[in-house]
Amino acid sequence: MKYRALHSWDVAPEEARRLQNELRTQVISTDQFGTINTVAGVDIGLKKDTAIASVVVLSFPELQVVDSVVTASPVRFPYIPGLLSFREIPPLLTAFDQLQTVPDLIIVDGQGIAHPRRFGLASHLGLLLDKPTIGCAKSRLCGRYTEPDSEQGAYTYLTDKGEVIGAAVRTRTNIRVVYVSTGHQISLDSARMWTLACCRGYRLPETTRHAHNAASGKTPKIRT
Repeated sequence: MKYRALHSWDVAPEEARRLQNELRTQVISTDQFGTINTVAGVDIGLKKDTAIASVVVLSFPELQVVDSVVTASPVRFPYIPGLLSFREIPPLLTAFDQLQTVPDLIIVDGQGIAHPRRFGLASHLGLLLDKPTIGCAKSRLCGRYTEPDSEQGAYTYLTDKGEVIGAAVRTRTNIRVVYVSTGHQISLDSARMWTLACCRGYRLPETTRHAHNAASGKTPKIRT
């Protein structure tokens, strides 16, 4: 799967922030996708200075694994809150480059526009791949919200400086929320609905669960 070279990855933190502010203007927050037959999840595991990047593609609506790639790459950018994409995307692009199945939608374990500069990991990856992406994070990076009702599917909006940047979504009854936001080429309402559609009784979508297992060394069983 090919991607666009929008900038150099050999940048200082100050330049990385400048790039985020520049590239965020290219993010599309409306639905720009057709029929979704495949959904992908991504994850990064770290072993000292090596990033284990996984991309797992699932069929939809069956949510069966149809393709999977795991690669190992050196980590070249420090851990800095708000700049995670500059640390994790280069290893992920190496994995995407080896993928045989081009996914219709990608769910990222991280932020989309629910980010101080409105350009988190999911938005950055979606722009590079020119694909619809959703940010579905386990923790909140910025913004405020009121706790939604306890039932599965309940949600409230996540806001920052008067702007709706995401939603706190209950993917399972009486379980902690996840933080869903537009990544690229998808609206917030669609991002929320697709996240719920990819959950099967767990807090996290199946895409994230399979990608995390793959990055942890558990080989996914691919449907043939």
